[in-house]
Amino acid sequence: MVSTGSEARMDDAAGDVSTQMRALGRRARAAARLIALAPEARRNAALRAMAASLRDRAGPILAANALDLAEARAAGQNAAFIDRLLLDAGRLDDVATAVASVAGLPDPLGRVLASWTQPNGLRFERVATPLGVIAVIFESRPNVTADAGALCLKSGNAAILRAGSDSFRTATEIAVALREGLENAGLPSDAIQLVPTRDRAAVGEILKGLDGNIDVVVPRGGKSLVARVQSDARVPVFAHLDGNCHVYVHAAADLAMAREIVLNAKLRRTGVCGSAETLLVDRACAQTHLRPLVTALLDAGCAVRGDGETQAADARTTPASEEDWATEYLDRIIAVKVVAGLDEAIAHVERYGSHHTDAIVTAEEVAAARFLAEVDSAIVLHNASTQFADGGEFGFGAEIGIATGRMHARGPVGVEQLCSFKYRVHGNGQIRP
Repeated sequence: MVSTGSEARMDDAAGDVSTQMRALGRRARAAARLIALAPEARRNAALRAMAASLRDRAGPILAANALDLAEARAAGQNAAFIDRLLLDAGRLDDVATAVASVAGLPDPLGRVLASWTQPNGLRFERVATPLGVIAVIFESRPNVTADAGALCLKSGNAAILRAGSDSFRTATEIAVALREGLENAGLPSDAIQLVPTRDRAAVGEILKGLDGNIDVVVPRGGKSLVARVQSDARVPVFAHLDGNCHVYVHAAADLAMAREIVLNAKLRRTGVCGSAETLLVDRACAQTHLRPLVTALLDAGCAVRGDGETQAADARTTPASEEDWATEYLDRIIAVKVVAGLDEAIAHVERYGSHHTDAIVTAEEVAAARFLAEVDSAIVLHNASTQFADGGEFGFGAEIGIATGRMHARGPVGVEQLCSFKYRVHGNGQIRP
């Protein structure tokens, strides 16, 4: 049977955290084997059932979120934090829609990634397989519970989800709905498990790997969380440490386009990792472009910290320090600098950026091609907002996170990135001499 919200929360003192977590890992591994073998139709039916359960359980979910929000406000959390934590009826319906949409994605499992035949007649196939058990550690975004659970299920994996204290009540109720959907579709509810304690010792147990039962860890949260995971994990990690994203307005940029892109990249949602934190303006167009762009940002309520030329453009700007160029504000603040040209822009991004998402605005294809080739970020854009750094916008249905490493997964981590592969070798009696 599916646990109720109160049962799923459990008393933190009920048993040793290490013992609880290791048992949770064993259950996840057992469920992962069944999910990996479940046919696509069954996994898709479960996703649709999970979406239906999220809608049916909207009352308990939103009530839990109201308690989390009240606690966060009482603790003095800022507006960006509250926005990340907030669920209302519309947002919850969007979460359910996103879960259902994952069912419509192509099945990532069993895909033949490559095939060839050797001279001895052996036929080789590299075939997509699940990773196994994926642990997701996240903070204030309760929708991660649903996104991660859905993507792991679609890709044949089991999920262990560790919510932050701030979103614990909401995440617990969402997990109850997801597990109910799994059971309604005849799949093991242990394929999606929320860590039933706020005790931070649970994170340490996850990073140790739960006796080899965790195959990869994905942290979704602030810099301190991600730094700890990357430092302490004994299993592979998909993560990004910072989202210090840039928009470079090249000499050949259309001013109207640049203005719309810059405002959207910075201000659409300031608390997301794809929010632009630095604006670079080419000196060749600064005379016509710098003041309008800075003024537009300031008039929209965004603080501007700039170099000397930027400060001269508008008296409301404040001086930028060396630290500002490397800062992920996640707030209505942006650093602005005038650069000598494409070479200096690329060098600035390489020195101060976090290899997450960076954009160039230009009508010149040669400059765009150089920027896209030479900026070593997980996502590089031409004439588009950095806020497109989102798996849903990539057509992935949703994402489990953004990865900036260079091994296996990079950029939005969707169902294909949650797969590994194995080799199938077909022979007709060959032996090796």
